[in-house]
Amino acid sequence: MSTADADRLARAALTHVAEPGDALMGALLRVLGPAEIIHALTVGRIPPTALAAVPGLARAMARWAVRLGGAPVTATLDEWLRDGIRLVCPLDAEWPSQLDLLGDIRPWALWVKGTADLRYAGLRSVSVVGTRAATAYGAHVCTQMAAELAERGWTVISGGAFGIDGCAHRGALAAGGSTVAVLASGVGDPYPRGHHDLFRRVAAQGVLVSEWPPGHAPTKPGFLVRNRVIAALGRGTVVVEAALRSGALNTARHARDQQRPLMAVPGPVTSAMSAGCHEIIRDWGAVCVTGARDVMELLAFPGDQLPGPPRGPAVPRDVLDPVQTRVLEAVPSRVGWGPARIAVRAGVDFDTVMTCLGSLAAAGFVGRTDRGWRLLTKPT
Repeated sequence: MSTADADRLARAALTHVAEPGDALMGALLRVLGPAEIIHALTVGRIPPTALAAVPGLARAMARWAVRLGGAPVTATLDEWLRDGIRLVCPLDAEWPSQLDLLGDIRPWALWVKGTADLRYAGLRSVSVVGTRAATAYGAHVCTQMAAELAERGWTVISGGAFGIDGCAHRGALAAGGSTVAVLASGVGDPYPRGHHDLFRRVAAQGVLVSEWPPGHAPTKPGFLVRNRVIAALGRGTVVVEAALRSGALNTARHARDQQRPLMAVPGPVTSAMSAGCHEIIRDWGAVCVTGARDVMELLAFPGDQLPGPPRGPAVPRDVLDPVQTRVLEAVPSRVGWGPARIAVRAGVDFDTVMTCLGSLAAAGFVGRTDRGWRLLTKPT
């Protein structure tokens, strides 16, 4: 067996013996290779260098060794591959590199079923999550948002659950786009079983993903553990509808901690199902979004053409300071002027006019053309 094959088989075994997100296993992988870890578990002997580098390792090794007997062998991997289930490892071309930011809690490997390339799907992707007890409002907003994102070439990532997750996947599928379902169960028998037909469609247009080997039944802690992967795979995370104790806020917390863009859809102030969204907007600094365009504006790549008419100013005119207001009033509405001419008209120096033009452009009041600066919207 080649070194690469031994490493792949060892990583498959690690998904069986160690719980996803176990930081001790992540720390050990910085010291030993996957095959060396499996050998150490098999012979019951831990290298002294590993014991010194990873505090608490001895007890963890005993816990992992108990599970080693059920780890998959080469024949099992071949059988799963015939069923359309492949193992994606960190050095594979299909591995999504954004998962590497998870450090010691990065997945050891991912079990994947579906037609899409996971790395490619993650290049332009949005994680969309929310409550299982979705209201008609939340379901409508989520389905429409996911469909519009998919139409513009964005992959929609979610957790495959009932409620908002299901709406996110269905919206993307309805638009003929790609979607990724990150599961808390094995991809061979995805949970919830009531989404059997949905998962079949996801695999046909996107991929099912799990850190657990095929056949693994979900556990309550597993749903929370997989949320870090949902947040890390997407370039940003949108919470469509969530109560104050919703599991979707766990995903939002991961996105915040990973310093990924975090967004939330506002709802009626009387709805308990939107209270969590309002909280993360108010207390966590989540960006308030009302549709796909808002999401794409925040996550857009250079050169992206956004749908719909241009927006008005990002801030109201009455929050500008007196100097900014004078500069704004000096900018022409139909033709472009150079900054020196605007400075003379506004009665300010050149450095001041350049500073003001930059802030006014960021706020959406002015824009730069081939002939100079001009108003984008008529001041009121």
